[in-house]
Amino acid sequence: MIGTVDCELHPYLQYQFAKMRENAGNASGCFYRLGDGLPGRKSKIMSFVNNLRVAFYSLMRTQGLAITVILTLALGIGANAAIFTLVRGVLLKPLANRDEDRLIYIRQSAPGIGDDNPTFSVPEIQDLRASVRTLSAFGDFSTTEFTMIGLGEPRVVQAGVVSGNYFEVMGLHPVLGRLIGPQDDGPKAVGVVVLTYRFWTATLGKDPSVLGKTVRLDSGMLGDRSATIIGVLEPSVPYPQDTEIIANVVTSPHHLSATMVTGRVHRMTELFGRLAPGVTLEQSRVELRTVYGAMTKDHPGDYSPKANYQIGAKLLRDQVTSGARTVLLVLLAASALVFIIACSNVANLILTRTVRREGELGIRAALGASTGALRRMLLAESLLLCGAGAAVGVWSAQPLVAVLARYASRFSVRALDLTVDSSLLWVGAALAVVAAVILAFVPRLPSAGTSNGLNLSSGSLRITGSTSRRQRIFAVVQIAASFVLLTGASTVITTLIALQMAQTGLDTRHVLTVNVPVMSYGKSPQQVVDFYKECIRRIDALPGVSKTAFGMAVPWRDGGFGLQFSADGRVHAAGEEDPRAQWRVISPGFFASLGVPIIAGRDFDDLDGQKGKEPVVIVSETLAKRIFPNQDAVNRHVFWTDPVLRFAPGISGAPHRIIGVTADIDDQHLIPGPILTVYSSSEEGPVFGGHLFIHTSANPYSLVTPVTRLIRDMSADQPIEHAATLEDVRAEVLTPDRLNSLVFGVFAAVALTIALVGVAGVLAFSVSARTREFGIRLALGSQPQRLLKGVVTEGAVMAVAGVLAGAAFGYVAARLAGSYFFEVKMPGALPVILSAFVLLAAAVVASWLPAARAARIDVIQALRAD
Repeated sequence: MIGTVDCELHPYLQYQFAKMRENAGNASGCFYRLGDGLPGRKSKIMSFVNNLRVAFYSLMRTQGLAITVILTLALGIGANAAIFTLVRGVLLKPLANRDEDRLIYIRQSAPGIGDDNPTFSVPEIQDLRASVRTLSAFGDFSTTEFTMIGLGEPRVVQAGVVSGNYFEVMGLHPVLGRLIGPQDDGPKAVGVVVLTYRFWTATLGKDPSVLGKTVRLDSGMLGDRSATIIGVLEPSVPYPQDTEIIANVVTSPHHLSATMVTGRVHRMTELFGRLAPGVTLEQSRVELRTVYGAMTKDHPGDYSPKANYQIGAKLLRDQVTSGARTVLLVLLAASALVFIIACSNVANLILTRTVRREGELGIRAALGASTGALRRMLLAESLLLCGAGAAVGVWSAQPLVAVLARYASRFSVRALDLTVDSSLLWVGAALAVVAAVILAFVPRLPSAGTSNGLNLSSGSLRITGSTSRRQRIFAVVQIAASFVLLTGASTVITTLIALQMAQTGLDTRHVLTVNVPVMSYGKSPQQVVDFYKECIRRIDALPGVSKTAFGMAVPWRDGGFGLQFSADGRVHAAGEEDPRAQWRVISPGFFASLGVPIIAGRDFDDLDGQKGKEPVVIVSETLAKRIFPNQDAVNRHVFWTDPVLRFAPGISGAPHRIIGVTADIDDQHLIPGPILTVYSSSEEGPVFGGHLFIHTSANPYSLVTPVTRLIRDMSADQPIEHAATLEDVRAEVLTPDRLNSLVFGVFAAVALTIALVGVAGVLAFSVSARTREFGIRLALGSQPQRLLKGVVTEGAVMAVAGVLAGAAFGYVAARLAGSYFFEVKMPGALPVILSAFVLLAAAVVASWLPAARAARIDVIQALRAD
């Protein structure tokens, strides 16, 4: 019987027969085990080692298949190992803060007016400190910007202003010098500064001589102070994460003012707390809500019913990682789908190989090998393949981690400090074991007592119904997973396209914006305004400049500043709040420099806003239509009614006459929408932000050097930063969306490729096994086109089944994820339809090659195939 097999005996059989010949005196056993006669555990170990050795020789005879399996598994295992390392480093790795599991972030929100984090005022913090007992300590942090002078090039730094117990509450330590402490509190304290580790490293090159240096911190129109650098913070995640320096309260004159100390609605401070011993987070939440409820009842005028003010708390680690959590978990899910696709593809390859080895497996079963012995043999082969795949995957994952870390740094600063550790190895090993077990139990094995047995006398392929079903199921699983990935990638890409195609209404390509922050040192408010007017005059004289103007905010990059307002003749119902409009301070020519038309009335001129003149404003088109429907808004009046004006000196609540109506400029949303905006003249002020907008017909970046030189000639200490066209500013804001599209697009493309190869492989194997059948059909007069159509239809049916299964799974997964992450939305109809069309079309194309092979079968050779 053995002699009729048309392929050589498996090396394992050759090895066994050689052993039996050497041990002719004891040849009663059909299988010689290397560990016979040894104690049970050692015998099993030696037997499995023997299986591994034989499996190695077996795989060496099918190197092409082995390499394909190893590379496919390496792709799935490497991607998962790299992304798990990223998720662990960003989301799971403990913070540097002492007892960080007891450190919480307290958030106030006003969902009724769309404000998810209005922060806290000093009186609110004082009330909470006096009444809350589940927290042992509170730490406060006010985000601000300083222009720092005296430490190299003048620069704007992102800063925090904190009280003396902040670092103790946060559980942080210095790596150089000391941190801010209780001795640095109070209006008579000396100004001190602590540098964050990242700022000290990246900007100052770890220069230890910075300790003791004195710098000037300019807060613009809010004043300036001197401060001494006293220390460098240990490597940690500051909150907010872009913080560069942290200073005590005395460095910010505004924090010492009565408006800051007494204004309950003057909210600009973030609040942290440390849980008292034995207290849980939920217990603290309950007490915070109770105290907060009593606080809002005691001050009803400061908490409007419409705003629906609420309080909540979460672990600091969850707050720090909130920006990256959703995108990283979705990325982890995508990598898991790639792993499933890779395993399904490899499972089909293993099934194919098993069918081709049916003669060998039948001989083993006939010689007495049990199903368990055969399964252990397949497990040994799977372990070798998956181990090699894991090794290649882990090796390739290390550079992939570095690439993904740069990607994730757009969402969390923790990714910048990510390092590859042993977790990469054990994740790869775990995935290898999982894949090996799956692959070892995929094939259906013969047994010695099977009546219909395996035909060992024939070299033709015999595919059982069970094997065929399994192959098609694995192909459908690949397509389903690919459909989910493709739909997700399509959703991200279509969103990006919509953002890029949105019409902003601005001449973004020809407008250069330059950050020239307000410097109040030694200047009166009018001198500050005159400085910008002189800058504009000189820049306008440069060749190629069409128009230059001043504005307080760069579109899409700087946050908005909204205030409640009303208008003459406006009547609202009792309890109804006034509408809220964005407030912008600009110079004459601002709209011309941005290419925005004035629809009615006129622009500001140099006389508007001067003392003794009637205060005037320009409003957006949407505001004019909504507040003055079917009326001419020009020469009507608007006035600010926001309660925060009591604590914002310089912003007048007097009626302002509307002198112009301009087209909407939605400088906050990437897809513009209707927006209420009120523009005041820079001459009237107050001037908080400082940005110049330069419209030019030449290359905008060619103006950076002359503009910088011109301004520095006027003021040597003046920072000049972030020069960029509005087009590039928008592109920078869109960078996370572009990265998402690229990463998820690559995942979807890889998954689609593997799935289509799997479909083509299943059909090619099916055609190979049905050669005789196709020959008979052709001999009986069937047309080759019918065979081609039949095979392509098989591929299309698998693709349709996969799309339907993927749609069902994706729907359930999206609903489940949406209940935990509000950022996860159900994809629209367009991405779903587009993904289904691409997948079905690609499956038909992938089916074409095996279908064409079936149509070209030679009848004579096919009839001789058996």
